[in-house]
Amino acid sequence: MFSRFWFAAVLASSALAAGPALTTIQDVLYKADGTRFNGSVTISWNSFQAADNSSIVTQSTTVKVVDGVLRVQLAPTTTATPQVNYSVIYTSDGRVQFQETWSVPSSGQPLHVRDVRIAAATAPSSSGSSAGDTGATPIPESSVIGLIADLGSRPLKGMSYAAGSVAIVDPTGMLASVNGSPSDCVHVDGSSGPCGGPQASFIDSEALSGIVDGANRLFGISAVPDPATSLAIYRNGILQKAGQDFSLTGNSVQFLTGATPQPGDTLLASYRLDSPDPGDAQPFTGPQVLCNGAGGATSSLTLENIGNCAIPSGVLQPGDRLEIRFDVSHPGTAAGFSVEVDWGGTVLVHRDAAALDALVTGSAGAAIQAAGAQLSSLTWGSVLPFAATVGTATGDYTAGLTISFQGKVAQTGDSVTMSNFTVVRIP
Repeated sequence: MFSRFWFAAVLASSALAAGPALTTIQDVLYKADGTRFNGSVTISWNSFQAADNSSIVTQSTTVKVVDGVLRVQLAPTTTATPQVNYSVIYTSDGRVQFQETWSVPSSGQPLHVRDVRIAAATAPSSSGSSAGDTGATPIPESSVIGLIADLGSRPLKGMSYAAGSVAIVDPTGMLASVNGSPSDCVHVDGSSGPCGGPQASFIDSEALSGIVDGANRLFGISAVPDPATSLAIYRNGILQKAGQDFSLTGNSVQFLTGATPQPGDTLLASYRLDSPDPGDAQPFTGPQVLCNGAGGATSSLTLENIGNCAIPSGVLQPGDRLEIRFDVSHPGTAAGFSVEVDWGGTVLVHRDAAALDALVTGSAGAAIQAAGAQLSSLTWGSVLPFAATVGTATGDYTAGLTISFQGKVAQTGDSVTMSNFTVVRIP
């Protein structure tokens, strides 16, 4: 009696130890270059119930592949409840090479990998099996370590993001597009504007203020040069040298004794400023002597130049006013003479004096307008009666203007002399 009970218990124990029926997967794996695959295969699965009601729990197993030989036994999944598949990851050279999915049927004979594969490797070029790879299976983001966190930390497109423009990160941490003209530059704060910083402005061919009488050595310019070494002084077109011909203090130019300007000299200055150009070529803040001199003499029977004032381009601006003063002497008494002042191509003053007019003087004014100027004059002499005129002149003064003083005599042997002329610019 006891023997029969013991034999029944042994049979029951053997049945329990037998476990579920397994299917053998056996194959030789090769790389694409024909060499055999060496590495490991990690097979993982979720819990399921086998056809014989065996409970298979969630787990994984790693099988070494040496010289291409793969052999593993797995519970069939085609008859499992619920339907599951094996996830297979091939590892070699210390990294994952590719991944595929197996569906294992029941079989009393060993199966090849091609018999159970339902999705080809995601990186088939790294290794292969005796069967060719025909597809690809995506790797879930959750399977890549750190990927979800990295994706969450990247900037996202904001409402102002648009294709075809420079992208910046806005204050909320989102991507935005920069607005502006195609020629603008983008600043580090994401704003846009003209390229470069404030541009230095230039003052070119500015006439120095001050009396040129052979004694005065102190002259002025309208602004302080920055840098000071940018100042270039020209005397009658000849460049003067700082320290040898002149010195600069602020906006005052002091000529040295040996370089004192003489009557009739033309003094011009060019220099740079450190501030953006305000728009006006020469922002003078006070009256400026543009020209002055003793002039010359003539014995011509036709009008001939006896004085000249050449005003450079960019000096005259709408709203400016010029004051012109001149004095003429006539040493003879045999015949009369004529005096004329020309404002560019317009006659500003013309007077015919008598033989007894030893002196003639006059003043004129020009109010600079956007287009042209309004002119006026007052003249008289020793005998010549007082006369006043008013008129207009047209022209664009941006290219410069020449005021010329003309004279002629009525009889050979006589002469007329320009004693002095001055042209003052009043802003």
